[in-house]
Amino acid sequence: MATVSAKVFEHHKKTDGTYNVKICVHHKSDRRYFDTVHYVVKKQLTAKMRIKDSFVNDLVDEQLKGYRKVISELGEKINFFTAESLREYLREKDADVDFIKFCQMHIEQLKKEHRIGTAGTHRTVRNSLIDYFKRDSVSITEINSNMLVSYERFLRGKRTMTRIVTEDGQTKEKASNGLSDSGVHCHMRDLRTLFNAACNMYNNEDLGIYRIKHYPFKKYKVGSAPLTKKRNNSLEEVMTIRDCLTKVGSRAELAKEIYMLSFYLCGMNAVDFYHLTKKDVRNGRIDYNRAKTQGRRKDNAFISIKVIEEAKPLLEKYIEKLSIRYSTYGVLDTALSQGMKQLRIQTGIPAATIYWARHTFATVARNACRISKDDVALALNHVDDEHRTTDIYIEKDWSIVDDVQIKVVGLLRRLDMKMAAKQKKETSLENVA
Repeated sequence: MATVSAKVFEHHKKTDGTYNVKICVHHKSDRRYFDTVHYVVKKQLTAKMRIKDSFVNDLVDEQLKGYRKVISELGEKINFFTAESLREYLREKDADVDFIKFCQMHIEQLKKEHRIGTAGTHRTVRNSLIDYFKRDSVSITEINSNMLVSYERFLRGKRTMTRIVTEDGQTKEKASNGLSDSGVHCHMRDLRTLFNAACNMYNNEDLGIYRIKHYPFKKYKVGSAPLTKKRNNSLEEVMTIRDCLTKVGSRAELAKEIYMLSFYLCGMNAVDFYHLTKKDVRNGRIDYNRAKTQGRRKDNAFISIKVIEEAKPLLEKYIEKLSIRYSTYGVLDTALSQGMKQLRIQTGIPAATIYWARHTFATVARNACRISKDDVALALNHVDDEHRTTDIYIEKDWSIVDDVQIKVVGLLRRLDMKMAAKQKKETSLENVA
């Protein structure tokens, strides 16, 4: 049987001469304590440290009655609690949830799990909520369906964002023209993910604990992602990027070579290059777990990619060097973005990012090489939700990935030969003339 009582301890006397009244939770032969808002002085206590002040006693008794009512309502569920968990339940049951504070806790946990990309998108959501509410403390009850409609309009509109850019608190203003349909969808999807994570932390359906009693996304629908514009380059543009003359050690050179390395290695992500070690390269293959989905898949998003000839010098140049050169992946990502911007200006290619190398590899594999979507998905290290059960029975055959890889790169090689032959012919004609 769980009981609660008020306690004051002699050795907890504060420098101002007061004592905090604590609540003692006794359950399963164990005791846990937590503070109250009540303080007393020596003259309000008996010789045995019991409260004799009637006013304070009435306040504390009222609080204890509330806790005893909560314990009674739990019924048989009380057996699933320890003294520690019961203390936390009584203390936090009616406490408000600061959603901004929760978001920060969740982001820090994502970083510990090396889910840096997800942490970054969730940080963007947290920052935009602070922009919207104009404060850094927001009750989760304020995240409701009406607010989400208003918030969506806010995201689509022009605004100026203030961000802290240095450790000593210096800020920088950044203008935003508003998000596109795709941007809004991704933003609201991530907000829903954060809200769901808060529900998972603060609610316990088995014990009937619901600190978050509402669910705004039941009325406000995020919907499916809108169709996006193509995010792939042609093989001719890939060649242009590869052959672009860049200054040694420049960000443009870095971006060019990481783009090509990604293309050669089945769209491998820059974050995975950042964390790659020489131990991950065995028998001419890279064996790694894709950082983006590692923590969400039973196979830990493992894949094995063959290191083809074109990739060898680039891999040797950057493996275990990126994490030394750049303190975090975020710093590397910024350098790559700036490098790609320089490449776009230099080559005249209107659109290209590091991630476009992955899209380009997939598009060439499917549309030019006519490879099945299932095999393209395998090469990209994607999971088909419709075939999750079937995948349990089938052992991964990495030679399928090798076939996809060599067919895509083979097209680039043939285009090289074709261009070389054309150039040779033109040179011969010039010599004849």
